[in-house]
Amino acid sequence: MESFRTEIEDPIVQKDIIDLERKIALFRDGKIDDERFRSLRLARGVYGQRQEGVQMIRIKLPFGKVTSEQLTRITKVSDEYSTGRLHITTRQDIQIHYVSLDRTPQLWAELEKDDVTLREACGNTVRNITASETAGIDSEELFDVSPYAHAMFQFFLRNPVCQEMGRKFKISFSSSDKDTALSYLHDLGFIPRIINGERGFKVMLGGGLGSQPSHAELLSEFIPVNQIIPTTEGVLRIFDRFGERAKRLKARMKFLIKDIGRDEFLRLVDEEKLALSHQVVEIDTTAFDGAIPAPLLEAPKVAIEDTVAFEAWKKSNVIAQKQEGYYAIGIKVLLGDFYTDKARALAELIKNYAANELRFSLRQDILIRHVKEENLPFFYQELAKLDFVALGYNTISDITACPGTDTCNLGIASSTGIAVELERVLKTEYPQYSNNQEITIKISGCMNACGQHNMAEIGFQGMSINAGKLVAPALQVLLGGGNLGNGSGRFSDKVIKIPSRRGPDALRYILNDFEANGNGQSFLNYYDAKGEKYFYEMLKPLADLTNLTEADFVDWGNADNYVKAVGIGECAGVVIDLVATLLLEAKDKLTFAQEAFEEGKWSDAIYHAYAGFVNGSKALLLSENQKTNHQAGIIDLFDTVFVETNKIPLQSTLKALVFQIKDEEPSKEFATKYIQEAIAFFDTIETYRAKDLQDEK
Repeated sequence: MESFRTEIEDPIVQKDIIDLERKIALFRDGKIDDERFRSLRLARGVYGQRQEGVQMIRIKLPFGKVTSEQLTRITKVSDEYSTGRLHITTRQDIQIHYVSLDRTPQLWAELEKDDVTLREACGNTVRNITASETAGIDSEELFDVSPYAHAMFQFFLRNPVCQEMGRKFKISFSSSDKDTALSYLHDLGFIPRIINGERGFKVMLGGGLGSQPSHAELLSEFIPVNQIIPTTEGVLRIFDRFGERAKRLKARMKFLIKDIGRDEFLRLVDEEKLALSHQVVEIDTTAFDGAIPAPLLEAPKVAIEDTVAFEAWKKSNVIAQKQEGYYAIGIKVLLGDFYTDKARALAELIKNYAANELRFSLRQDILIRHVKEENLPFFYQELAKLDFVALGYNTISDITACPGTDTCNLGIASSTGIAVELERVLKTEYPQYSNNQEITIKISGCMNACGQHNMAEIGFQGMSINAGKLVAPALQVLLGGGNLGNGSGRFSDKVIKIPSRRGPDALRYILNDFEANGNGQSFLNYYDAKGEKYFYEMLKPLADLTNLTEADFVDWGNADNYVKAVGIGECAGVVIDLVATLLLEAKDKLTFAQEAFEEGKWSDAIYHAYAGFVNGSKALLLSENQKTNHQAGIIDLFDTVFVETNKIPLQSTLKALVFQIKDEEPSKEFATKYIQEAIAFFDTIETYRAKDLQDEK
């Protein structure tokens, strides 16, 4: 099954896929260290899962946009290589599971036939760039942010400045001040602005969730659209150079900004301006500016029998677009999971009767766009056949949940099982909340917050709890988070830990009290008025472990007693580098530098050479058992250990040699000089390493 060698038209993509195939073979032969191989495959969207011997594949869909052809291609790949189940993530990706590692190159090649990539869907890279699913149709937007998100994706895909950072990097684009793409919890978050007729963005910097959520700081109230890519490149360069690399839990950019301060961080970014690949990047929006294409087919006229249900659906799930006469249809997808048979039918529906586009949302749902008003009855009929007309799109019952213990190595307790039960409770016991869009419920199976539990009005985090000699699945209840709009948000308070089986009762206690004592306030005002201790005392009876039953030791969605089993996480963790592997990688970087130079990509060539300097230096430091934690520190330590002691004589300090990169424009002349110096440096350290090994014999 090597047809992709001839079928892939893009030589860059073909090279990527063949390289993955080659690295898998080397790994199978024991020629690549397991930890280094993990880093490589993660950056190709290949992620280990809880079940041994199979992989999760993350399919990268910038801002959640997908055409009929792309969705059909994804279904074919899922049926051929996976189980037929598609999972929508909170970053608007699609994940498929139970894939054989050896088949991933062919899988990737199949996806690329319709311009769908796996590249940098995982790993220490710029992850999928998200955006409000209503971008381009939002009646409150100043302009469509989609082309800017798309341009950002294209610019940084395979860009050498962000291939091997200390941790992942997340970017969002919101369509309006409602900030539905949640800028405040991203490394960079963009909110549209127009000043004196010029388009630009308010930019938030350094946010993040995880076990220690951090609110983004304001980078600028206004950056013109032609400056957003250069600004992002500068931020990435500094994060790459100074970001933590040894302590994974301290490696996100939010910690770097906390350590050195926002002003110092931005000063370092400003120092990079001369070295940027482009001082200005004009973004072409024409592909997004055209008129909405007419449907291929005329939708049949439909007589709705149950008009009450139809009107309820329109009220709950249909959104008027800014384009007069057009509507978007929200599909509430339980747990973000749907199957290829329905996906194929949906693909045909949007291709023939809409504008051949849908978007996956941050809340793990589907939004069909550009449906004519007169075609809504037909869409209702067809979606009902697929069981895609459940009420509650973007409401309290539209619960976000990560896969948890279903497939994730880090899952401690089930998030999907409890989500299903909570949705049942809301539907059957609290119908009055069917259209409540004020309260969100989000669930994560561990502290890493893939389900965004710690920014919700009501959140649950999977945990475990000891009861004598037994261990029971548990939930931490969090309250008081939420999106405030315009780059502001709140993180939830950790209120109490209870056995998982009592999660539905916790929700009942909270909603019942809100109805009795909310006094017409918003949920967040009600929470603030009562205070965290009030809710702790309210929920305290549910934390009593003296009255546990057998059922409390069985997690939601499971039949057997709970066993706490946490594997090794793959959320782009720091890896154990071997000296020989690092030297090999340094040599690869120099090859990449020469290839980029031959293609006239001076900036890329220079940055690859820079990476060669860093990897080579790190290799020798590790051979001396010297610990390093970021790239700038590697260069300083190399000078201390090797240059100042004259073990490796250089004509200048390594720092002066390497950091020319920030003092020179990316010209052909400087690229030529810098690559030659990097090659000479590598020859020097390779000779030193060979002599060192000889002396050890």
